[in-house]
Amino acid sequence: MNVKEIKRVYFIGIGGIGMSALARFFHERGAVVSGYDKTPTDLTRHLEAEGMGIHFSDDVELIDKSAELVVYTPAIPKDHKELVWFQENNYQVFKRSDVLQWITRSMKSITVAGTHGKTTISTMIAYLLRETGFGCNAFLGGISVNYNNNYWSSDNDVAVIEADEYDRSFLKLNPDIAVLTAIDPDHLDIYGTVEDMEGAFIQYTKNIKLGGTLLVKHGLHRQTDLKGPVTVSYSLQNPGAEVYAENIVQRNGGYVFDITGADWKLNNIHLQVGGMHNVENAVAAITVTELLGIKGEEVIKALLGFKGVKRRFEYLVKTDSMVYIDDYAHHPEELAALIKSAKQLFPGRKCVVCFQPHLFSRTRDLADGFARSLDMADEVLLLDIYPARELPMEGVTSAIIADRMQNKAHTILSKDAVMEYVKRAPLELFITAGAGDIDKLTEPIKQILEQK
Repeated sequence: MNVKEIKRVYFIGIGGIGMSALARFFHERGAVVSGYDKTPTDLTRHLEAEGMGIHFSDDVELIDKSAELVVYTPAIPKDHKELVWFQENNYQVFKRSDVLQWITRSMKSITVAGTHGKTTISTMIAYLLRETGFGCNAFLGGISVNYNNNYWSSDNDVAVIEADEYDRSFLKLNPDIAVLTAIDPDHLDIYGTVEDMEGAFIQYTKNIKLGGTLLVKHGLHRQTDLKGPVTVSYSLQNPGAEVYAENIVQRNGGYVFDITGADWKLNNIHLQVGGMHNVENAVAAITVTELLGIKGEEVIKALLGFKGVKRRFEYLVKTDSMVYIDDYAHHPEELAALIKSAKQLFPGRKCVVCFQPHLFSRTRDLADGFARSLDMADEVLLLDIYPARELPMEGVTSAIIADRMQNKAHTILSKDAVMEYVKRAPLELFITAGAGDIDKLTEPIKQILEQK
């Protein structure tokens, strides 16, 4: 399909972070956009305010029967009444990944894949392209703090797309520049084995357009199999990579550093967001701007204003005596990077982490890793597992993480008990982490800490 010619689109699951970006893409180009979602959220309210019609009951009487295109998310059950009706009545019904495929084929495309880092890197790339005047159409898996949005457009036919490995959807994309950040085990409920998941990432690198570039993190497992038409490696500080950072200095909760490439160098780069892993993310994002031929001094100037992504090492409270960080971390490696960076930035402070595991299958498969990562904190508060799309699994609870922890300063608490803890405990460095509904606690926690 030619996405530029579609005039009426209906979304089943319009409130999802990826779906809403596509909805905004079509709406901004003049299409009539409407859809269904399970429950109202801040995101659906924003979409409605922008002029999109949304309802929250699975009701065939409420759908747009004049839609030229129907888009659904894999999270929607196969027996969903609206989805079944469209399929049985011969409408053009496609997954979100199909539409992104059309976009990558019709525009110069930069895709960012990997089991962690992809939201921040894709947002950073899109932000830099926008702020330097290069321009892009951004389809993000998080909300940019700078623009309070997960989508923006440009007259320049360039797309920056977060490439999601869930449901193998990223294998439909055909990028000009493909970034690959990590291939750690995850989504084993979909892939079955680690080898199968790794094979999907290898295939991702084979889908790059002729003459395109793979930008891959140095030292990944199966590195020799991860090759594009042109391959460039990046790293935080490893000089074995073709691009890496040097002379990193912590400053005011952020960093100043240099970047060295094979035949280029940028000095005195300022990043205002925390987390050493975000320096590595910046190395990847800036390398993409170099591949696109954007002047280094313009990139350095633009990065000064980058405020990050909501729920990615986001400072909610930051004073001389108290720091509260919220993060989407839901994989052991992400948790480890989060806790390590926070303790490095704020040494000597007691680090208390409140973590909500996401998915029974992920908790079961990665329990040992979660325990090791959480052991890095001084104290841990564990919430019950957020089930998302899954039904409970016998014997799988947050206790299987707690039982594996070496650090005995851990407690399994309800959300109400966490709020009581925050009210009474003397906190110096507090972190909430998880991909479930723990984000509903962040504003109340922030208010309590600001009052204290």
